[in-house]
Amino acid sequence: MARMSPLPLPRAWAGPLPEAAPPSGMAVFQLPTGTYETRAAFAFKGGSFREKRHFAATSVLVQHPKGDLLIDAGFGSRVASHIQALPRMERAPHRLTRTVDEQLEASGYDRSRLRGVLVTHAHWDHVSGLDDLRLPVWINDDELHYAASGRGGRVFREVSARHTVHRYRFRSEPYLGFSSSFDVHGDGSVVVVAAGGHTNGSVIVFVAVPTGERYAFIGDLTWQLDAIRRRAERPLIMRMLADTDPRLVRADMLRVIALADVMQVVPSHDVSAYEGIPMLLTSR
Repeated sequence: MARMSPLPLPRAWAGPLPEAAPPSGMAVFQLPTGTYETRAAFAFKGGSFREKRHFAATSVLVQHPKGDLLIDAGFGSRVASHIQALPRMERAPHRLTRTVDEQLEASGYDRSRLRGVLVTHAHWDHVSGLDDLRLPVWINDDELHYAASGRGGRVFREVSARHTVHRYRFRSEPYLGFSSSFDVHGDGSVVVVAAGGHTNGSVIVFVAVPTGERYAFIGDLTWQLDAIRRRAERPLIMRMLADTDPRLVRADMLRVIALADVMQVVPSHDVSAYEGIPMLLTSR
C-alpha cells in the first residue's frame, strides 16, 4: 500500500508567545471520567484497523483566583442512555469510571469557586456530564446555534435544558495565528480561540500556568496526538461524517502543529496527551 502523504510541514512557531500573567493561585487538573473504544483507522489517516484505541472522556479543571472553570464535562452518570440516543453506527463500547460530579465531591472541592463549564463543542462525549452538574454552560453563539439545530447537538439539548447559558463573544484580536480570541480573566492565562470546522463553533482553549507550562486543549480538532505528530487528517469518510468544514479543520491543524514544540497539545480523546497534568483526586 502506498504511503499516504501527510499535511505539509508548517514553519514552527519562532516568535515570542503571547504575554500571560497567571496568578500564583492558578492550577490545572485532569478529571478522567472514562473511555470508549474505536479503531485507529477511524481516528487518523494511516491508522491500523487492527489497533483499538481507547478514547478519553476527560474534563479539565482550571483553577484561578477570579473563579474556576471546567473545560468540557466528560461522561455523566447517564452516559449509557446518551450513547443509545446516537445513531447505531456511532455507538461504541464504553467504560464509565467516576463522573466529574463524583470527583469534585470525593476531593472536597469547594464548588462555590466554579463559574461554569466551558465546552469545546457540543458533542455528546464532551457534554454528557452536564447532566450531573448544576453549573452555567459557557458557549459561543455559533456553537449554540449548532447545538440547537444540528444532529450532533441532541444530547446537549437534553442535558443542558436546566442550565444557565453564559454566552461569551470573541474579539477581533489574533492569538497564535487564530483570528479571534476571548481572554477569560484578562491576564492571558486562559484564552479561548474560535476554531470552527469540526462543529460551527468549536474552540481551542490555551492555558498558561505560573510554573511556565502552556497547554493547548484542542477539543476534537484532532482525536489523537498521532494526527499532530504525523500531520495526518481524519480519514475522508470521517471528515465527511464528523466535520462541518474539513478545510477549516486542516488550516487550524497546521496552526497547532506549528505550536507543538512550545506547548503541550491535548486532543480531548487521547489518554496519553494528559500525561503530566495532575488528577484532582490524587492532589488532595
